Amino acid sequence: MSNGLGTLLVGMGRAGSGLHLPVLRRLRTAAESAPLFAPAPILAVDPHRRPGQAADLRPVSLAEAPRLADPADTVVHLCTPPTERVAALDTLGRLGYRRILLEKPFAADAAGLDELLALSERHGLDLVVVAQWLGSRLTDRLRAALASGAYGPLRTIHVVQRKPRFSRSLAGDGHPTAFDIELPHSLGLCLSLAGPGRVTGAGGTDMVVGGRVLPRLGTAWLNLQHESGAWTRIRSDLTSPVRERRVTLELAHGTLIGHFPGSEADAYARLTVIDHDGESTELLHDDSLSTFLHHVYAYFAAGGAAGGARHPHPDLAVNSQVVRLLDQAKTIAAQAREAQIRDAQTPDAQTPDAQHRAAAAR
Repeated sequence: MSNGLGTLLVGMGRAGSGLHLPVLRRLRTAAESAPLFAPAPILAVDPHRRPGQAADLRPVSLAEAPRLADPADTVVHLCTPPTERVAALDTLGRLGYRRILLEKPFAADAAGLDELLALSERHGLDLVVVAQWLGSRLTDRLRAALASGAYGPLRTIHVVQRKPRFSRSLAGDGHPTAFDIELPHSLGLCLSLAGPGRVTGAGGTDMVVGGRVLPRLGTAWLNLQHESGAWTRIRSDLTSPVRERRVTLELAHGTLIGHFPGSEADAYARLTVIDHDGESTELLHDDSLSTFLHHVYAYFAAGGAAGGARHPHPDLAVNSQVVRLLDQAKTIAAQAREAQIRDAQTPDAQTPDAQHRAAAAR
């Protein structure tokens, strides 16, 4: 890999053009990361639109991409919606690509995950899932605090993710529910901090915009009981007028409150520690996606796990567990919703308790 790795972006929607491409451009010009990248332009494929051309970006079809850059020396950023991912990954494998970076969520459900893992085995793929929270500076500080034991054992994790997401939801970008948008980041974080767990409750609501109902795209929540004894509560609201990505760790002798950057517009996180000595707050430069992509390219450049020569990327198991737990949460939420609707149709539906359950179902 003396000349660096090439890049093929597949899917030039919000993730591909709005997140991955700007970060790749910064990394390709930064002194510490530039040697990881081949000097050739980034190749861009989109099945739904023709990407714009620039000096460092060349729009191509998937069929012609292998003729322009050797698949063996190329990293693919698969940024298509999760509902389109299986077919795209199969095609990439058949064309000879092995180093694949998949935008979150890894898959839309457990069945889709099993298909992707089977394709990975069939084609000898090295899969990495975009999960920048797992490698952020804020997460590193939270892990270090837990490992030190200074605040005692972890008892609970509370995550709040809020942002307005009306236009993209109305446009229909392939994310079937609110569980698929913010929760893959937060659930992966909680599993990495507190270990494996099981879903004990979940629910959600629709998004209603101008009389139009977008099923299951308003809010999503889940509760998780960890095998370690800690438990997690995650709440996501895509109808909020404000942005917030907050995680609160309650320990026996202190509380840690972390705020991740609200969007790609800023690269600073905040950590607040509350203990018997009082309260202290620290700002952290935390451009987590840049850090994540740098580490992924370094991993691939070092050989990765292509061809089964090494173990899969260390975060693949956590990201697989995220999909399976979210699939369970969606099932629990759907069952609860059906029960609420049935309650609303019974003769006692006008009682205050029934009215409350019916309102929650809408």
